[in-house]
Parts: sequence; structure tokens; C-alpha cells
Amino acid sequence: MRCRKVAIRAMAQVVAEEFGLPLADIHVQTGDSKSVGFTDAAAGSRVARTSTAALVEASRDALSQLRARAAEKLQCPPEELDYAHGCFRVRQRAGAAITLAELMQATLTEGAVVGRGVSTKLPLGVEIGAHVCDVEVDTDTGLVTVLRYTAFQDVGLALNPIAVEGQMAGSVVQGIGWALMEGFDYDHDGRLRNASLLDYRMPTALDVPPIECVIIETPVPGVPYGVRGVGEVPIVPPAAAIANAIARATGVRILQMPMTPERVLRALRG
Repeated sequence: MRCRKVAIRAMAQVVAEEFGLPLADIHVQTGDSKSVGFTDAAAGSRVARTSTAALVEASRDALSQLRARAAEKLQCPPEELDYAHGCFRVRQRAGAAITLAELMQATLTEGAVVGRGVSTKLPLGVEIGAHVCDVEVDTDTGLVTVLRYTAFQDVGLALNPIAVEGQMAGSVVQGIGWALMEGFDYDHDGRLRNASLLDYRMPTALDVPPIECVIIETPVPGVPYGVRGVGEVPIVPPAAAIANAIARATGVRILQMPMTPERVLRALRG
């Protein structure tokens, strides 16, 4: 639910930017998947990219239709209209202007303005990230403690920096879980011994170090706002970063995940 709210807010931000309106004036209503044609899955770090592209095209289509209506009401060619902050103004006639609210009120009989946009064949936006961490290894028990973690990522453009940081930090936590504790434990008969969340070890607040998220913005050419994917990239580096930190601290390379205290201690004792 939280991810859905973040996505909806980002969509509203894009439309608000295109129309030059306050965010509070934008209302997002999600539809039913039965009412639209086939589309790919909302996965693969593609939602922000594809949604932004479609929304920009739809917003500009709607503004073009609104410009035509405004030109008719203000009795001037559409190309002589300037638009900013929800208002059309005639460039050559001081005071001749109409707001979006006034325009829609004056053209009620013409029906709603529906802007349409699609996103297909967007240019490839390579996703880039680098992670750095400090760990402490207890050589008596094999316990690995992550002391500090920094995640760098090029996101193209952070539509919502707080949401982007949340995605980065959440993925780091998931990656730490994979690296140090999350794994299936089978007995000699092939029975899963940690089949429930009572036994399956996952990171808690006590396991998560301070995480610094460094956002880098290099827009992707040919993509509206230059957006890159965010959510999946930070899941990948934590295991390698932590393994490298353990090797740097102890001189021992752990090659199997999760790097539990038992495995680390066994490797230390050779």
C-alpha cells in the first residue's frame, strides 16, 4: 500500500509540473485493469519511467486541447497564447487572459478534456550504483555486524527524493538480510526447518546500521525528465560489499550466502 501511495504521489507531481499547478490541485484516480489494453507488468524498476513518459504526453495533449478552447474564447490564434500557472494569456493584448477554471466553466457544453499518452520503446536507461560499508567481525563467534552503510545511485532525476531514498534504504536492508541471515535450512531428509517467520531470520531494526543514501542525477537522453529505475538496483551490491569488507577485515573470503556466524567461524578456523 505504501509503494502504491508513493507511486501515485510521483504521478501527481509530474502532472502538477506539466500544468504549473499546486500539487494539492491534482487528483489521481486509478482505473480498473479490465478497462485498458494489454500492458507489461508493473515491475522491473519501470513504473516511474513508463508512467512519467505517458503522463507527460497526456498532459501536453490536454494542454493543446485547452489552448485551442482558450484561443476561441479569447479570439486569437492559439500560437499567440502563453500559458503559465493555470492561466492562458494573449501575448499581444495586456489583460486578456483566462484561467483553467474559467475556461472549463465557459466550455461545459463541449465536454471534458481528455489528454492521452502512451509510453513505448523508451531509450535504455542504464541503472548504476555503488555501495560502501564498514563491518566488524567477532573472531570468537563469527558474528558480522554492519557498522555503517553508504549507497550511491544514479537515478536520472529524483521525482520525489524522499521516496527515492526510501527505496534505496529499503533495498539495502533486504540485501543485508540476504548477505548475512536469510536462507532456507533443510535437514538431512530434505525437510525445511525454517518454514515460518518464527524461524526464518530476517533483519530487524537492531540489525540495520545507519544508511546514507547519495542520489546522483544524470538524466537519460530522450526520456521525459530523464528518469532511471531505482528500486531493484540497491538490492544487488550489499552481499558483495559485505563479503569484501569481511575479507578486508579478516583475510578470509566467504563464498556462500548467507554469511552466518557459523560459516564465518568455520572459514576463520580454516
